[in-house]
Amino acid sequence: MRSDGNSDHEGGGVRLTIDTETDTYEQAIAALQAAYGMQPVTPVDWPEAPDRRPGPQELAADDLTDGWNEQMLFKMIAALMPGARTVLRRITDLGGVASYDDIQEHFAEPPGTPIPPYRIGGTLTSIKAVQRRVGPDRAGPLLQRDEGARLYRIDDVLVTGLQRAFALADVRPDLLRGEPGAPVT
Repeated sequence: MRSDGNSDHEGGGVRLTIDTETDTYEQAIAALQAAYGMQPVTPVDWPEAPDRRPGPQELAADDLTDGWNEQMLFKMIAALMPGARTVLRRITDLGGVASYDDIQEHFAEPPGTPIPPYRIGGTLTSIKAVQRRVGPDRAGPLLQRDEGARLYRIDDVLVTGLQRAFALADVRPDLLRGEPGAPVT
């Protein structure tokens, strides 16, 4: 974050530049308060600003399997619609295996993100569509469906990579796709 003495207004205004890659929200608010001559107020529940913000580059680029690596898994979950990301997260949290019924029951009612049972299939189909766009070439499906056993599966080696990618997503939700129409950052 920097400010310089240049003024667009008579009376000594300040030009303030906020670097959204390195500056936290809290730092930006404090700088704005100071620029307007206000006593900076930091709410008690605001966390301490980190020295630096982690990013996908900190995830491993080593091949896990089938062309997937942790960075690519993060890119995948970042590109998913929130509902699809939440379902993939649930299956990941369950160790990579979940029954159709478990998923439908989990998302049927609040709290959380309710997804009507008739929309679960479409939500999961969107994972396949995003994989075609951002996943490794010729890779098998990240999320496998076993129609006979009525199970969703993720390869064990990918579950660990997804867990690390979701941990980064928890820290940096600003890097995730938002609601429909929101840009992917």
